[in-house]
Amino acid sequence: MVHRTVYTEVEVDVDMSDFTDEDILEEAEIRGLNIDGGNYNELINQIFQLRRLGKPFDRELDEYLYMKTGRIV
Repeated sequence: MVHRTVYTEVEVDVDMSDFTDEDILEEAEIRGLNIDGGNYNELINQIFQLRRLGKPFDRELDEYLYMKTGRIV
């Protein structure tokens, strides 16, 4: 017996006013998104210093991008 997985994409019109702030924050938390508007100055400073010294900063930049977008590079 062969099992197949099928994925499909569906567009749904949603009125965001149908959701409370708590609903949106809960969904963001479930998805692991960081939407706290946090201060990332320390990480930006690390990236700046590494770049200024000519050292690799890919890991720090990837971390920053993930923190800001919730997506892995």
